Amino acid sequence: MDWQLIADSFWPLLRAGLAGTIPLALASFAIGLVLALVVALMRLSPNRLLSWTAGAYISLIRGTPLLVQLFVIFYGMPSVGILLDPWPSAIIAFSLNVGGYAAEVIRAAILSVPKGQWEAGWTVGMSPARSLRRIILPQAARVSVPPLSNTFISLVKDTSLAALILVTEMFRRAQEIATFSNEFMTVYLEAALIYWLFCTVLSTGQNALEKRLDRYVAH
Repeated sequence: MDWQLIADSFWPLLRAGLAGTIPLALASFAIGLVLALVVALMRLSPNRLLSWTAGAYISLIRGTPLLVQLFVIFYGMPSVGILLDPWPSAIIAFSLNVGGYAAEVIRAAILSVPKGQWEAGWTVGMSPARSLRRIILPQAARVSVPPLSNTFISLVKDTSLAALILVTEMFRRAQEIATFSNEFMTVYLEAALIYWLFCTVLSTGQNALEKRLDRYVAH
């Protein structure tokens, strides 16, 4: 194993992770969460058209590979006159994917809150929207933290697919170093180690967030 190569490539890989992989994951996850909340509320709506539309979107996202979604947006959209750079294409694809998976998590979390909590809000004169914001969502957040955190951790790893549309993130940088040095095994193992470090830190943060949100749970 080429230890000098490992030492020389560690900072470029880590920098690409911090400047490319993590921002890409954070932006996509933030947009995806907003989309997921909207879709989850549509799924819970008594309006059949809204519920059906949200269900169709979730089914489409969950039933197709992320790589295909990424390619449709980056390589397919130009055929209908929509040209997107690699970064926006990746963010759109990852956000849509997160929205499809996280919507069901949020919907299930909202449904897990006892109906008495809704009634408590109505009793003190809160509107349904305010009850949702002030009472239901804080409790649903605690329930949804573990699966949503897992979704984010998976997204951090999935950002490596963006290298296929030339987004400069950590795996793309690893490909460049490996091609130049011809040490594919060494460089890819080093990249895998950095991904693992990122995910370990995120898992630790997940545990801390769960404890913080525990106080909002109705006992």
